[in-house]
Amino acid sequence: MSAVKNGDTVKVHYHGTLDDGTVFDSSHERDPLSFTIGQGEIIPGLENAVQGMNQGDTKSVSIPPEEAYGSRQEENMLQVNQTDIPEEINPEEGMVLQVKTQDGQSRNVTVAEVTEEAVTLDGNHPLAGENLNFEINLVEVQPIS
Repeated sequence: MSAVKNGDTVKVHYHGTLDDGTVFDSSHERDPLSFTIGQGEIIPGLENAVQGMNQGDTKSVSIPPEEAYGSRQEENMLQVNQTDIPEEINPEEGMVLQVKTQDGQSRNVTVAEVTEEAVTLDGNHPLAGENLNFEINLVEVQPIS
């Protein structure tokens, strides 16, 4: 049995928590996560953590924001006049909305604040700025052929 290396496809079960113990995701109630090392399919810190593991290994890692979803960026915050919000939408804090960017792409934003005059939208990833703690179990390794 060889250790996971670049180009291998792996399947992992994981349990992810924030530093305060909040669970943000877990694969244990579904199929394991499958990805190929070196393809950029998942956050870099998790991909790096799996390299060198052997099938059946379990590992705990803490991944800093720089190796996950990055730091929170103020430029990803946008204040919109209430009059610019479509009538059928009644924004509330925590609500996730989909907006179109200038280049026509769709992007999810979270309503961060609502006042009588404006709505503040947060375009940062919900896990930006967070340390992510993972319990990883390497279920399967398909070596590069």
